[in-house]
Amino acid sequence: MAQRVRKAVLPVAGLGTRFLPATKAMPKEMLTVVDRPLIQYAVEECLAAGIEEFIFVTGRNKSALEDHFDAAFELEAMLEQRGKARELKQTQGATIKAGNAVFTRQQKPLGLGHAVWCAREWIGHEPFAVLLPDELMIGSPTCTAQLVAAHDKTGGNVIAVMDVPREQTRSYGIAAVKAEKDGLAEVTGLIEKPKPEQAPSTLAWIGRCVLLPDVFRYLDHHEAGSGGEIQLTDAMAKMIGSNPFHALRYVGRRYDCGSRIGFLEANVAVALHRADTAAETRALLDRLLKG
Repeated sequence: MAQRVRKAVLPVAGLGTRFLPATKAMPKEMLTVVDRPLIQYAVEECLAAGIEEFIFVTGRNKSALEDHFDAAFELEAMLEQRGKARELKQTQGATIKAGNAVFTRQQKPLGLGHAVWCAREWIGHEPFAVLLPDELMIGSPTCTAQLVAAHDKTGGNVIAVMDVPREQTRSYGIAAVKAEKDGLAEVTGLIEKPKPEQAPSTLAWIGRCVLLPDVFRYLDHHEAGSGGEIQLTDAMAKMIGSNPFHALRYVGRRYDCGSRIGFLEANVAVALHRADTAAETRALLDRLLKG
């Protein structure tokens, strides 16, 4: 029986230079999609998958993340006093239970693999999820819930993948697979950002995975890969063959909020998807498009 996935690592140390000047003093993960910061979507995705313990790998000037998930006693008291039950529920819903969140620093920007390695002491010997908050996933069950279910079935590593245009493979970790059945395939290789003509497929890792703690054995070596950084993809590739390793085709919608246009698309799409904003958003778009 597979060990239950109870913990998630959220690498949030990036500087967010693509969103300057908005991110000059505010973490990019606190940029809002409609009325929630990106990082909250990732946490809610984990909670829906039964994960309740979080390791945030942060950097300098990221204290707003910690404050966001803390209890806000003065604000909550004011909302309760004024009878704002809806706003109070929303505020309390953004609070992580006491003792269930750890914030540790990645002191140097050495890559995603290094960021995950920084969480090793809090993971211990358990399987864990990794979520890149720049990737916003909208679906039911959530992307992480789909991965956890696949891990429960296979007992090993599972990465979320989607097909991308071949000319975009140079921007992703690309998986080579075999024996695909019902969206789950055995991974035979992983390559970080291959040239289109060298990519073994067009199945791209999209910033969600469940990993066995064995990955830290390889991350311990701090070997630089693509771009001179310590790549998580490289460490995952070295686990192929020694542990079960599968790719799961994610069923749902994915938005790349690491780019300005992707972030704008996510705001519009989420607003159109939500019952409380859909009608007004459609009317707004109609007015704007009509000029």
